[in-house]
Amino acid sequence: MKKLHKLVITSYIGPFIVTFFISLFILLMQFLWKYIDDLVGKGLEWYVIAELLFYFTATFVPLALPLAVLLSSIMTMGKMGEHYELVAFKSAGISLRRILWPMVMISMVLVIAAFYFSNNVLPAANLKGLSLLYDVRQQRPAFNITEGIYYHGIDNFVIRVDEKDDGGQTLRGIKIYDHSDRKGNVNLTIAEWGNMAVTEDKRYLVLTLYNGTNYQEDADLGPLERTRPFQRTHFRKQVQKFDLSMFDLARTDENLFRGNFRMLNISQLIHFEDSLSHQLDRRKESFIRTYKRRFHHLMQLQENVDSVMFSSTEPMNDTFRFADTDYLIKSDIDVRQVYANTMDMVRTNRSQTNMSHEDFRQRKRTLARYQIEFHRKFTLSFACIVLFLIGAPLGAIIRKGGFGLPLVISVLLFVVFHVISMMGEKFVREGVLEAHQGMWLAPAALLPVGILLTIKATTDSSLLDTDSYLQQIEKFFNFLIRKKTKTTS
Repeated sequence: MKKLHKLVITSYIGPFIVTFFISLFILLMQFLWKYIDDLVGKGLEWYVIAELLFYFTATFVPLALPLAVLLSSIMTMGKMGEHYELVAFKSAGISLRRILWPMVMISMVLVIAAFYFSNNVLPAANLKGLSLLYDVRQQRPAFNITEGIYYHGIDNFVIRVDEKDDGGQTLRGIKIYDHSDRKGNVNLTIAEWGNMAVTEDKRYLVLTLYNGTNYQEDADLGPLERTRPFQRTHFRKQVQKFDLSMFDLARTDENLFRGNFRMLNISQLIHFEDSLSHQLDRRKESFIRTYKRRFHHLMQLQENVDSVMFSSTEPMNDTFRFADTDYLIKSDIDVRQVYANTMDMVRTNRSQTNMSHEDFRQRKRTLARYQIEFHRKFTLSFACIVLFLIGAPLGAIIRKGGFGLPLVISVLLFVVFHVISMMGEKFVREGVLEAHQGMWLAPAALLPVGILLTIKATTDSSLLDTDSYLQQIEKFFNFLIRKKTKTTS
């Protein structure tokens, strides 16, 4: 049996490693396609992009593991079935369960490794990767002056050039607007041509201008002044230096992101979940107390209306109202005042109730995100077992190896799993389902499929034989007919 186990393990490890890195590559390409606009054109160093890709590759490991387990198990068992190795094993008296046992043990090790990775490595990778992605997205585009376009990339300056020669080093038709004084276009420099260079440390841009004029207007005078000083200075050569430190990648303190649900392990998620739950409960209790107090106030206003309307012992008919003019005037004024106060109170209560409802909804959504992340650490690990129970027996049934049919089937099954997972997560965020229900919806839906396929494969039952299913349906209807006949007789 040791040779058999060695054969199964060696047949399984190779496809697993290949499919695992292929899955990581596909997920990484999806990330690049999503954020390509935030990475291109900002002059980022190669090591910054490499660091960003490394961190996000680590974040995709828990998602790539189930897909790799599914695809590699289908490929391994399909290849063994295609080469009649399974037939040889079964003819030697070795059951499919014993053949699958080494792969089951490897899958259990992967489950433990995936859980450890999700709980310990993934929060750190998310913290590093998402904080770096935030800084990259906030980074300004790289310094690039385009012909005929006003460039606003440098603080307090606007630069325009008509032409660029010699690889962009020589500029012609230069206009520089200096807004350092925050007074508008009162300082303008025009030059026929100039040379552009960057210092060795890339901290400053040195622009040497030739044959130009500087126009400067005094804007400190009041609007009623008739005379305004204006200065015109001609030069043959002038050197201007611009600070380029603003184009450096500024790193944000990572401690600002540590409270995010993606950066927490299980113990931290439990702590945050308890804190948010207590805050929500206290907010609900405060709202109930406030609502009861306002409702009591409304009841008092209603009693005031009743006391005004029925303060007379005689009925308030039309004759009494016209006869007792003083009481009529006094009653109408009091009723209108009490009515206005009551309506103001009702409007205030409605506004406060709507605001409290929105506050409760946002707090529940925030709490749900932490609960989702807590259950995700378990569901993605457990998905390795579920998808293995589907992939291994399915490969033994279809008996096809390689990247053809197994790849198509595994992708379809993983898409189904992923879609159900996304639906369950959305239901949890919207409050339709509890976190333990929505996040475990996909494993609970596919686990019976895996058990059914395992039973079919171990008992050598035909999965796609329609005649067998029709016979089972016919037996079921015959059973119902016999039972109905016995009850009528």
